Amino acid sequence: MDDRFNTTAGWVLFSGIVALGLTSLSHHYFSADKPHRPHEMGYAIEGVEEEGGAGEVPIATLLAAGDPAKGEAIFAKCASCHTVNAGGANGIGPNLHGVLGEAIGQGVGGFAFSDALKSVGGTWNFDNMNEWLKSPKAFAPGTKMTFAGLSKPEDRANIMLYLNSQGSNLPLPAAPAPEAAAAEGEAPAGGEAAETAGTPPEGGAAAADASTQGAPVGATNAAVGNAGQE
Repeated sequence: MDDRFNTTAGWVLFSGIVALGLTSLSHHYFSADKPHRPHEMGYAIEGVEEEGGAGEVPIATLLAAGDPAKGEAIFAKCASCHTVNAGGANGIGPNLHGVLGEAIGQGVGGFAFSDALKSVGGTWNFDNMNEWLKSPKAFAPGTKMTFAGLSKPEDRANIMLYLNSQGSNLPLPAAPAPEAAAAEGEAPAGGEAAETAGTPPEGGAAAADASTQGAPVGATNAAVGNAGQE
């Protein structure tokens, strides 16, 4: 009788130890008992940034290293809606010749821009054109532009360089110092220049200014390929 009781007790104790071990193992395997978030999120959570995620390279840096020829290739996708030659006709979207430096939502060819874009105000520069090309609907909620935008900042930089070569010729903004470029959200070096837009380029100051002027809606539309519906 005692032997049977001891055997039963032994098996119960052994089962408890096994269960405890399996529980501990599962916790370590699935990281269920760790207070921090998983290294890789299963899905994106709105309003929550990835830990250790680096911000985008400053647009001024990408412009300095960009290629207008690549921008022309990207613009080819937009040619069904836009023209870019001097005196070109409007299509589904406005003619984009000289768009950088133009008043936002105004244009020079009589294109009927949406009230949403007209209400933005200011003139097109490299900074706001970058935002428009990134997401027209976020830049001007209510815009008729249906294109989703260009997700790659390099593509946006290249197409702006191409558009700038087509009748705009604004000086490029001064690229930030390496340290500043590495810091997310940090203002690019030569910020003074950006504040003094309109002065002749000297040491990159004027260049920075140009980057803070308004960027043409049409240009943005061009990148989008549907820009015509601004």
